[in-house]
Amino acid sequence: MTDVSSRCAGSRNLLLASLSSDDYAALRPLLEIVALQPQRVLHNPGEASKYVYFPRSGFVSVAIALQDGSMVEVAPIGREGLAGIPATGPAQTAMTNALIVVHGEDDCAYRMRIDDFRREMDKCGPFADVVNHYGEAFLGVVMQNTCCNAAHSVEQRMAKWLLMAHDRLETPRFRITQEFLATLLGATRQTVTGVAGALQKKQVIEYSRGELEILDRDGLEAASCECYRVSTRLLQRVATTPAAAS
Repeated sequence: MTDVSSRCAGSRNLLLASLSSDDYAALRPLLEIVALQPQRVLHNPGEASKYVYFPRSGFVSVAIALQDGSMVEVAPIGREGLAGIPATGPAQTAMTNALIVVHGEDDCAYRMRIDDFRREMDKCGPFADVVNHYGEAFLGVVMQNTCCNAAHSVEQRMAKWLLMAHDRLETPRFRITQEFLATLLGATRQTVTGVAGALQKKQVIEYSRGELEILDRDGLEAASCECYRVSTRLLQRVATTPAAAS
């Protein structure tokens, strides 16, 4: 086994895992395991996308690129889903979206060429059913995040983001800089510093030199908004739909 395959031996993508063993076996030759490098841009806005990604560990962020060059996160995608759906239209380009690896230390993903992905979708089989159900749920998450960005405080949104990161990384301790977190939240670094300090005073997190640890999951949920629960339920339903179980 290669280093990447060995590293990912104990992880899986839940979207692909919801397929039957026969359906997955037919799809497996189209999937390549790749390593995820921290803060690597998988594709830039306006560029032709060559791949879709099925994270097996870690997660990536779909972000909107603004005219001044800054970016704001639309939604995170972990091993529960598929990254690259917005770039699978006829133009095969991401007009405003970028895919950025948020946490990539020892993490990996399957990737599939866009052409192979489109051919599989055109078959309208179980794989297409699973992807379409996930796409509907992901759209709901994006809509919820749009509401969240407009209605909730930076502290609530940061707490929500940390909970979603915790769910995907399955560890309470991970690396993320304040600058990068500020970019994802669409906030200033000073604001993120202040909010992180407030959460530390509540003994909910410990954050120092780019190392963040969640100390009190219940306290973090209390500091978050309802958008975390709504988005989580939307994604959990994908694996329990009849199409996903076929």
